[in-house]
Amino acid sequence: MNRYAIIVAGGSGSRFGSSVPKQFLPLAGTPVLMHTIRRFFNAGATIILVLPHSQVDYWNSLCRQHSFTIPVVIVTGGDSRFRSVKNGIDAIDASPGDIIAIHDGVRPLVSRLIIETAFNEAAQYGSAIPVVPVTDSIRQRMPDGNSASVDRSCLVAVQTPQAFDAIRLKAAYSSEFNRSFTDDASVMEHSGHQMHLMAGDPYNIKITHPGDIEIAEILLRRGEPR
Repeated sequence: MNRYAIIVAGGSGSRFGSSVPKQFLPLAGTPVLMHTIRRFFNAGATIILVLPHSQVDYWNSLCRQHSFTIPVVIVTGGDSRFRSVKNGIDAIDASPGDIIAIHDGVRPLVSRLIIETAFNEAAQYGSAIPVVPVTDSIRQRMPDGNSASVDRSCLVAVQTPQAFDAIRLKAAYSSEFNRSFTDDASVMEHSGHQMHLMAGDPYNIKITHPGDIEIAEILLRRGEPR
């Protein structure tokens, strides 16, 4: 079984008030994306890095600046996440039994346990989707302006990496884009596959807002996650 990790990094720095895309912002002195790549490399995955064409030169300059030599295959992203992931999948010459994990480049604290579990359970079940319980109260807005409470015990929040049997994933991504595709699991479901859920990790945060960098640095100083 070959392990592949498609790391999708196409974000911007707009929510940070920064001209630097958030995947390149410093986290404990090193760009966020380098933390992410290192974790999958340490788990033995072949890494396909999907970047917008306009960011490739900047990434290469950061690698030289930080003496970052972990091997990655760079693939140019598309005009949507669906197309970017598809471009990454198309760069893989997969064989039966191979597993492809797809991960947000701005989730730099993903643990070795989550990565290993995702690959292993996808090999067993065909898919592995990490989820965590929803802890906040949830309300649904209605078209008439009212709202209604939702039973949060029936809900989970989805994380990455989402891992899949490579041959099934390639086939699923051969379909045309559908507005119901909110993540890779939804693409697979559209092709008739059931999704296997696995326990996620609350430390596996996504860098979205400026405060997330501060939280991630605190967790790194504590040695979390492992």
